[in-house]
Amino acid sequence: MHEVNLRRVDLNLLVVLEALLDERSVTRAAVRLNMSQPAVSRALSRLRKLFADALLVEGRTGYMLTARADEIRPALRRTLADIATMLGANPFDPATATGHVRLLMMDLETAALAPHLLARLAAEAPALDLDILPPSATAIEALEEDAVDALVGVIDDAPAGIRRRGLYQDRFVTLMRTGHPAASHALTLDRYLELGHIVVSVTGVGPAFVDVALAGVGRRRRVSVRVPSFLAAVEIAARSDLIMTLPS
Repeated sequence: MHEVNLRRVDLNLLVVLEALLDERSVTRAAVRLNMSQPAVSRALSRLRKLFADALLVEGRTGYMLTARADEIRPALRRTLADIATMLGANPFDPATATGHVRLLMMDLETAALAPHLLARLAAEAPALDLDILPPSATAIEALEEDAVDALVGVIDDAPAGIRRRGLYQDRFVTLMRTGHPAASHALTLDRYLELGHIVVSVTGVGPAFVDVALAGVGRRRRVSVRVPSFLAAVEIAARSDLIMTLPS
């Protein structure tokens, strides 16, 4: 018998395997696990490589278990039950928890939320540390792969298996430097669109929320510069005639 290097095995796959063997359907397993169907399909592909067996094969009435799947099913159930019992005996206790909380959020949300979050951690989970990283185009994938714990930002849609919760409501304001030529007049839409704009974008591509709203009414603005942080954008606005629209 060859020795298996458990450090190279994603043990979360065993939870997916149990659901697949019980449900005999990728779709039903995805619903049961609150995961997307593609994510379960990818997990099944990895499980097949791990066990060097098809595990589920198409039959006349749907998927059927292979002999190997039938063989490992009882041991799989016992193993997961034992792990659940072991973990249940030591529930999570914030007061003694150690490690890192990994968050993706831009500098604007970091400035608004991090001081409050740090105060809460100091009071309730003093041994937990906070890691804050900028979000990217692959932020959702990072959540699905458990590379981070949470993403803070404007999330219009999220795949199955990703939970969303509203933190607060905000409104947009337009910022310009003191003494800006446009500051002495009412900022109508036409005047707004005549000015050069700063947009904050982590990736540097794709439309901003304001541009999507403008496109909906058949209008567009000139984006003179894109920057990856609100701090940089505010500094540019303070030293130029460019304006920016951002959450208040």
